[in-house]
Amino acid sequence: MYKTVDLRSDTVTQPTLAMREAMLAAPLGDDVFGDDPSVNALQAHIADITGKEAALFMPTGTQSNLCALMTHCERGDEYIVGQLAHTYRFEGGGAAVLGSIQPQPLTQGVTGEMQLTDIAAAIKPDDPHFARSRLLCLENTWNGHPMRLAYLAQATGLARERGLATHLDGARLFNAAVATPEAGADVRAVVRHIASYFDSVSVCFSKGLGAPVGSALCGSRALIARALRWRKMLGGGMRQSGVLAAAATHALDYHIERLAQDHALAQRLAQGLAGIDALTVRSAQTNIVFVDVTGGHGPALLAYLAQHGVLATGLIGLRFVTHLDVDEAGIDHALTCIHQFFKTQAGTAAPAQATGSAVY
Repeated sequence: MYKTVDLRSDTVTQPTLAMREAMLAAPLGDDVFGDDPSVNALQAHIADITGKEAALFMPTGTQSNLCALMTHCERGDEYIVGQLAHTYRFEGGGAAVLGSIQPQPLTQGVTGEMQLTDIAAAIKPDDPHFARSRLLCLENTWNGHPMRLAYLAQATGLARERGLATHLDGARLFNAAVATPEAGADVRAVVRHIASYFDSVSVCFSKGLGAPVGSALCGSRALIARALRWRKMLGGGMRQSGVLAAAATHALDYHIERLAQDHALAQRLAQGLAGIDALTVRSAQTNIVFVDVTGGHGPALLAYLAQHGVLATGLIGLRFVTHLDVDEAGIDHALTCIHQFFKTQAGTAAPAQATGSAVY
């Protein structure tokens, strides 16, 4: 049997040998005291890349987003967000439960964009009957779609005109930058350009960039100082976390440009699925491919793939995610298995609801 091809998420990546060596060699201190040199270097590095004054290393993207929301908003405030956005739908309701921040979810289009008219209509007047509208939160990429620069400019411009701050859940910001048509050759310049529209940006190191753990919240020095207090309250103050920061720094230095390879593999998968009548490919612009399966065969296909060493998820259709631990041979093996399933077993698959998780 072929080695397992894990396409569930880009969070499943294992640290490369070079990354492990960087972790082993990292100088360490106590980050709660602010003297871990590896953490401090990472925070300065990612702040520079995103064009922000400061950054704060976090254990997870969920905590990074939550710290941002709680920094921008007070109890009784409201943030405007997409109905299917990760911060609203897939982060346990933390903003409401822990921050007493009311979410105002809006309908999104297929690329994750909310209508500007809907955003404007959702902003509440200054009246004690309403929660105070304080923040617009966007996500890039969204279900594998990079958001248009023109939309980012329009949406954040509208927010600022109405007195709202702006936050970007940029868990896959580097994937978005690689896939943005205006990117050119300098991906880091595009990251900075995208980040410039927002008051705060959360970026994740443990997805396409391949680090084992960690995210960072980037923003002004004043915002990061407030976020530091929230991170402490939420249990995110780590000690010799430089061993993890070193992995993230290695990822920033060596794994950004290679994201284009993941995108090419996603395209290879999507193109290989195009000839199967029972499948409809919905997205393959970056490293995520969503596939709708007709006839209720999704669960049976997932089970068949797992039996043959291919892992995927199936909550919102089927989802396949490419990453640095997947190669062309792995994609071709997955395609062979999928074609074989529909040749020999699709007719016996019983209709059922897909199971699994499509988040991150």
